[in-house]
Amino acid sequence: MAKIKLSVDIHAPTNLVGAFFVPQRMPYWYGCDMDSRFEVQRGSSEFQPGLKVRIVGQVSKREVSLVAVVTAYQRGRLLEWRFRDSYGVSGLQSWEIERVGAGARVHLRDEYEMPGRLGRLWDRAFMQHAVRARDRRDLDRLKRTAEQKG
Repeated sequence: MAKIKLSVDIHAPTNLVGAFFVPQRMPYWYGCDMDSRFEVQRGSSEFQPGLKVRIVGQVSKREVSLVAVVTAYQRGRLLEWRFRDSYGVSGLQSWEIERVGAGARVHLRDEYEMPGRLGRLWDRAFMQHAVRARDRRDLDRLKRTAEQKG
């Protein structure tokens, strides 16, 4: 199982950063590389434990999708979900927001497992680097977006 942990300091208040962790605003920074869109169970405007979220996007010319189930949510502090994508990759992602002075620090934890022996070899050789780079781009985009609004 791959385990990635990253953090970013954002020069914006925690309540502003937390406002980007709702279904209608996450596509502004999460999954932009694949032009993601969120389909939320019952059309909910807030995350809550047990809520299912389907995230769909394009990578090259292929449609990619994953289904996530929110396992923990504290508005403006924590979002955690378990996911499984259309290729059988499953795992957990969480974002925790902490106050640091007048700003915020966002901690990302991304744990996932590729299916099969070849998948695990491919992951160690290539995917972990790509996933870490994608996660860093998402956090950097969140930082830019929140700081522009702040």
